Amino acid sequence: MKKILLVLIFSIFFTNLNATESAKLISNSPNISEEEVLQKIDISKVKKYKSFHIPFKANPNLSTLQYYFHRDLFKAKPSKFSRYFVEPSETPHEFEFEIIEDKSVKRQLKTKGILSYLYFEDDKIIIDEVSPNDRLGQLFDDETKFRSNSMGKSLPSYILGHAICDGYIDGVDSTISDWKIVKDTLYENHKLIDLLNMTSGDQKYVYDSHTLKGQEWNNQSHANSDLDDNNVNRILFKWFRNKEPSEKRYYNYNVLNTQLIFNYILFKTGEENFQKLLDKVFKEKVKIKDIVYFYKNKGPVSSGNAHNMFYATRYDYLRIAKAIMDDYQKDTCVGKYLKEIYDRKVPKNVNQSGNRGEPIFNRTKYYGGQFHIGNPGLEKKVVFTMGGYGGKAILIDVEDSRIVVVNTIHYNHDRFKYDHKKLLINPIKHGKESFK
Repeated sequence: MKKILLVLIFSIFFTNLNATESAKLISNSPNISEEEVLQKIDISKVKKYKSFHIPFKANPNLSTLQYYFHRDLFKAKPSKFSRYFVEPSETPHEFEFEIIEDKSVKRQLKTKGILSYLYFEDDKIIIDEVSPNDRLGQLFDDETKFRSNSMGKSLPSYILGHAICDGYIDGVDSTISDWKIVKDTLYENHKLIDLLNMTSGDQKYVYDSHTLKGQEWNNQSHANSDLDDNNVNRILFKWFRNKEPSEKRYYNYNVLNTQLIFNYILFKTGEENFQKLLDKVFKEKVKIKDIVYFYKNKGPVSSGNAHNMFYATRYDYLRIAKAIMDDYQKDTCVGKYLKEIYDRKVPKNVNQSGNRGEPIFNRTKYYGGQFHIGNPGLEKKVVFTMGGYGGKAILIDVEDSRIVVVNTIHYNHDRFKYDHKKLLINPIKHGKESFK
């Protein structure tokens, strides 16, 4: 009887231990608690805005920056039931370092909304900087997961390349008409390439994360949350049923095109194989060191509940960028997919002074396969750019093996505008010589 009791006690102990360790791994901040973070913020100086993010034009004080970073980490606590997550690789890719100290990079991190800056060249990390401890650096460590914002739009495209290469989908010219939830909606007969390039003819009804009324923002309280907080079936039924695409189709940046791509992959693979595909991409190929995850919206798998919002550590973002670069360089099946979407890019032709103007750091000439392409000053180079709200950026020079990863909490065209030429363009154009 005593032996049975001891076995039960040890079983309960190790179950609780494993559960605690699992919860720690999937946490956005596994080593620094919310209470510890809040203790480091002067809440009396925080300005709270009505929007989820700090508004683009705002010039917040340090306490407000810190508070909104805290929200990114803790407002929506992840669990294995509310996320599509991938466990770390058993053999994560380990980076080599050849560090250069650059005073101008350090100055940028002392005054801007930058959390982390990484520059990678020829298989080595050359610049590795984080915000100073008296600014934002005290709130995170190397295991903290950063929010992707729209950088996450590029990831379903990369996953689509693997789905095509594994035979789940024929190619980028396949239509999504076999997916019943798009029937009798604007997107019923669309090809994947239309969605990949955001040329769906939906410009009358949606832009960015907003539904539109006659080309203007829809200010109803529920209108914008529908695109990010609900499954694809509900969004299409509520906003795009019995709608027709415009005859003239041009680049129209919005999150719904990405959601359709991501959830079409989920539909074609099925839930079990979808998880296997995520594992293949991130665990086996990228060789992530920490858990990464995508959001999962409410509703069954059949409703299209996968969302491209993504969390990863700063080094795992670099691992992802390196995997994309490696595929391109090795001319793998996925590399051929990357070359196809690059070749089939479309001009943006955006009126940058209008209400659909893009932030300066992300104003590329082209868009292709959910990547920004053709950065000013880099037109002669093959560079895949991932961009996200708040100044988040990853630039991947697939020919000269150079990568920049910038994780941020805020950006604007005023006090929080960082030096694009110094941080983004020159390192890709000139390599590590730009830091000397």
